[in-house]
Amino acid sequence: MRKIYISMLGVFLWLILFPSQEISAQTYDEKIYEAVQWRLVGPHRGGRSAAVEGIAGAPDTYYFGATGGGVWRTDDSGKSWKPVSDGYFGGSIGAVAVAPSDTSVVYVGGGEKTVRGNVSYGYGVWKSKDSGKSWEQTGLKDSRFIPRIRIHPKNADVLYAAVLGDIFKPTPDRGVYKSTDGGYNWEKILYVNEVSGAIDLIIDPNDPETLYATTWEVKRTPYSLESGGPGSKMFKTTDGGKNWTEISRNPGLPKGLLGIMGITVSPKNSNRLWAIVENLEGGVFRSDDGGATWEKTNEDRNLRQRAWYYTRIYADTQDEDIVYVVNVNYHKSTDGGKTFKSGRAPHGDHHDLWIDPNNNQRMVIADDGGAQVSHDGGSNWSTYMNQPTAQFYRVTTDNHFPYRIYGAQQDNSTMRIAHRNEGSSITESDWEVSAGSESGWLAVDPNNPDVVFGGNYGGLLQRLDHSSQARRNVNVYPDNPMGHGAEGMKYRFQWNFPIFYSIHDSNILYTGSNQLHRSTNGGQSWETISGDLTRNAKEKLGPSGGPITKDNTSVEYYSTIFSAAENPLQKGVIWTGSDDGLVHVSKDDGKTWENVTPPSLPEWTQINSMEGHPFEAGGVYFAATSYKNGDFAPYLYKTTDYGKTWTKIVNGIDPEHFTRVVRADPVKKGILYAGTETGMYISFNDGANWQPFQLNLPIVPITDLTIKENNLIAATQGRSFWIIDDLTVLHQMSNEVINKPFHLFKPQDSYSLDGTRRTSLTAGTNRPGGVLVYYHLREEPKEELRIEFYDKQKNLIREFSTKGIEGDTLKYKLGSNEFNWNLRIPDARDFEGMIMWSGPLRGPKIVPGEYSVKMIVDGKAQEQNFKVLADKRYPSTQADLQEQFDFLLAVRDKLTETHEAIIMIRKYRDELNSIIEKDSKQKRRIDPIIKQISDIEKELYQTQNKSGQDPLNYPIRLNNKLAHLNVIAGTGSYKPTDGAEEVRVEITRQINIQLNKFREIESNQISKILNIEEMKTELEKK
Repeated sequence: MRKIYISMLGVFLWLILFPSQEISAQTYDEKIYEAVQWRLVGPHRGGRSAAVEGIAGAPDTYYFGATGGGVWRTDDSGKSWKPVSDGYFGGSIGAVAVAPSDTSVVYVGGGEKTVRGNVSYGYGVWKSKDSGKSWEQTGLKDSRFIPRIRIHPKNADVLYAAVLGDIFKPTPDRGVYKSTDGGYNWEKILYVNEVSGAIDLIIDPNDPETLYATTWEVKRTPYSLESGGPGSKMFKTTDGGKNWTEISRNPGLPKGLLGIMGITVSPKNSNRLWAIVENLEGGVFRSDDGGATWEKTNEDRNLRQRAWYYTRIYADTQDEDIVYVVNVNYHKSTDGGKTFKSGRAPHGDHHDLWIDPNNNQRMVIADDGGAQVSHDGGSNWSTYMNQPTAQFYRVTTDNHFPYRIYGAQQDNSTMRIAHRNEGSSITESDWEVSAGSESGWLAVDPNNPDVVFGGNYGGLLQRLDHSSQARRNVNVYPDNPMGHGAEGMKYRFQWNFPIFYSIHDSNILYTGSNQLHRSTNGGQSWETISGDLTRNAKEKLGPSGGPITKDNTSVEYYSTIFSAAENPLQKGVIWTGSDDGLVHVSKDDGKTWENVTPPSLPEWTQINSMEGHPFEAGGVYFAATSYKNGDFAPYLYKTTDYGKTWTKIVNGIDPEHFTRVVRADPVKKGILYAGTETGMYISFNDGANWQPFQLNLPIVPITDLTIKENNLIAATQGRSFWIIDDLTVLHQMSNEVINKPFHLFKPQDSYSLDGTRRTSLTAGTNRPGGVLVYYHLREEPKEELRIEFYDKQKNLIREFSTKGIEGDTLKYKLGSNEFNWNLRIPDARDFEGMIMWSGPLRGPKIVPGEYSVKMIVDGKAQEQNFKVLADKRYPSTQADLQEQFDFLLAVRDKLTETHEAIIMIRKYRDELNSIIEKDSKQKRRIDPIIKQISDIEKELYQTQNKSGQDPLNYPIRLNNKLAHLNVIAGTGSYKPTDGAEEVRVEITRQINIQLNKFREIESNQISKILNIEEMKTELEKK
């Protein structure tokens, strides 16, 4: 167990500076609370992929790399996908390659080629020798972006990597690299300069010593995207990379400035090459002499629009005249590249394509919806609605019950999705499209969760009433900016501009451009309550992109407000953070503003998220990113004096895990949660120390966090939404917990909701119904571990034991444990072979109220109280719910009584028949008794039912009719209807008639033949 202490002097100073803060300076061993796991909510709707690969000879197996979400594999042609890199690495994937000579060998290169404004880097080259079951890091750790890996067709140890490098700053770690020992050592074999890396790479399938490569001069800064320059070139080698010849100026290729280029070679004709070139006179070019000369065959802009985002070309594996180009659509030419016909997979924006070397009808394509498989040349594709790789920008929740999660999915729609349901998993039926579109924040009316405001690029701000599906656009200033730079805009709205409701006044809606705006009438009108709260650097506000192709979508607008927040304690305190590194505060509801930027914060650092301090009126936390400056350090700051002084709080966070979001626990002072590019962190002491909080969460960029009802919800860039269902365990951490031989945490108050937890590759994981109980065991129990539940009057209502109770054995492990009780009392007793039609035996759920749980380890006990909360969807009173419980309890008890009688009838009958077998003279005496009790059994239960559908032929009897009331009265949370009570009384009366008959026979006749007390005792033991 690891403990980190600050010095005594540090403690003394801390107490002087923060005397009111009850904050421990200690970190905690994750093993104490690791049963508190992250749960994948979904959606299972694919996000961007830039790398796919199949296996020749394995028609159902494919891989894809998610941009943020790691590596995935399917073995059923895309019907389901499984993450195979989890536990080893994650992040953005730029290349996946399977060795042709040994298909169990897979290489992966980190870092996507699609260098959007929210682009994520990767973690070098990873290798698997067992088809993705296990992985090892084999080098190029500082490469950041690897768009291609190519493997020698006959030697899995010889491979090449196209390294784009760090696109945010000049670096020599770029170019084409070669390994001859399976990726463990690399040699740089092609290099242009510090700002130009390799972007495409192809091996001639007929001559593995011949390769073609293209390099790309590309750079991103906090305020620009530049594609093209002198370093963009095309090369050829015929000796495995020892010597390279530049061919980008060969006859027929365009003159002037070059940008990104894609290249391919036909497997059917090594002299046939195609290239797609970004240039003012660019397009598709073909060579029929191995690159010596070229001819432009097509200049259709549909093939080369937004060149930096696409620019990939692929030769067919069976026909030298067929070539593909991917873009918004994918395009196929059957005449050598002269004309192209557009096609579209289930999702648009295509980035990679793999064609089976032996069967050109078999393909897998990568796009902004993940990966899809085709076995008929693209006529039909598998779905992308089974991949939980969505990229979300932000996350918020509503006040619906149960609450829903909202976010905008990159290159898709906005979404609201149930955080739980009463089924077994979270499926497509649990979510729907919401307001705005792919890039926006969402804000839900606190008073009406069906009214949602959502944003999108271009300053779009939309109101949606889900109840009527009525949409209204309420942009602050609806001036369409498309194609223009930010320099001429009255208000600069970023791609991901903030939208949020006031904490203090539910009628106030805020949004931010370079100024802060608010509306009190649902967007009908807007009041601008600030001046420009950015650097307003004119030299940074020109058109984006270039120098060849501009890309003005407002994703590249800078000097904008990127985050904002109110202080939850003091009305009128508003904070803003800009994407160019300024922090402002207003203490008078926006009348005046003060620049309170921390002096140590680097210029042009993006203030990505702000969090009003839940315990300090003058406090705020913010997370900032400077990675577009080539600085991957974390930046987290806090203040409690309105920004007069700041404390940087990053101790314990990896120096290259740049921070995207910080949130403060609203219940337990001092607990903070931070989301970084490479995972989660937690602080138990207000940021003085951080420790990983990854648990079972895959390595993925965390873009946003929110807290609702003691749940922590994470938006990820590549793995959809995840949730922790119980933060109260973390609230209870202390030195006492660490040092105890066992500890039972106080359960959080839990709603009376059903639901089961089932893991699935195609659906989100649900929260199980009932109460979640967490406990920690340091030592193995010597005899018994018990968990018991009591009502307020200390009556035992449910118990579980490692020794087993009614066939239910409590399971545990040393360390942290979770136990789920569904809030139901034990079921009615059943019997062997029982078949019922719509007649469950389940015990009723307890009524809302106060309860306790006791944990007993080898006779030593600890007890905690908790509450069961009513299902808010129902108007029922406590008295109504008590009536429902009493009704269902009466049904259960009568069923148990009935079934115990049937069990005894069968037992007696067997014993009586045994007597007859031994002494036939007893037959005349015993047969009438057997007939009488058998007739009673037939009245109580339909004995002819032997299979599930038999009740359709043999009418159900009294026990089934009574059990059916569990369905009627047990659905929902209502008092039973008068009709249900009438039926219960009547069926109970009829059952009692039969039971009384049985008891009379039992007492007056059977007892004279058998030792019925001994038999009953034996039954009770069982």
